[in-house]
Amino acid sequence: MFWKYLLVFICAFLVDVVPVPIPPAFTVMILFQVIYHLNIWIVIALGVAGSILGRTVLTIYISKLSPRIFSRAKNEDVQYLGSQLREKGWRGQAFILAYSLMPLPTTPLFIAAGMASLSPVNIIPAFTVGKVLSDATAVLLGHYAAKNVGNISEGLTSWQSISGFVLGLLMVLALIFIDWRTLLQKKKLVLKFKVWKKRARQ
Repeated sequence: MFWKYLLVFICAFLVDVVPVPIPPAFTVMILFQVIYHLNIWIVIALGVAGSILGRTVLTIYISKLSPRIFSRAKNEDVQYLGSQLREKGWRGQAFILAYSLMPLPTTPLFIAAGMASLSPVNIIPAFTVGKVLSDATAVLLGHYAAKNVGNISEGLTSWQSISGFVLGLLMVLALIFIDWRTLLQKKKLVLKFKVWKKRARQ
């Protein structure tokens, strides 16, 4: 039985460590809970822990990869966005908490945090509170709504899941191609597509 709970933790970690918006970790938690009839509170605790660890690792490795992938100007642009979030103090934490509670993919949030070189300490605490509340609610509702495993499997390919993927992808693209410094300082929307780092000629 222990390995089944461990699988919940590992899968929640894997779902939230990748830098693309895929089905949220709570769908994995619901799936394993229904299939193996696991204790719902242990599933929530391990799933949330795995998800938080995954997002923390995502933030750290994106901060290392970003300078190698994106141009210096793009990295400075997103760092400016991150500085605005850091300087807002409790309002920034309130934004992260509110965002985590909404049915929005959080992948773009952590990609932005990584590119902006924000320490996980600046984002994980508020995210943890939101994650516990939102995932616990989703898993509890899923537990009572699920009549069989087929319903859960269909949910992974439902229009809600597909629209969530599309929305998350659009948010990642917006993060990459919008000039955030111009938007925040001059209230003007500017798109810049030359954001990739140029390779030095041999």
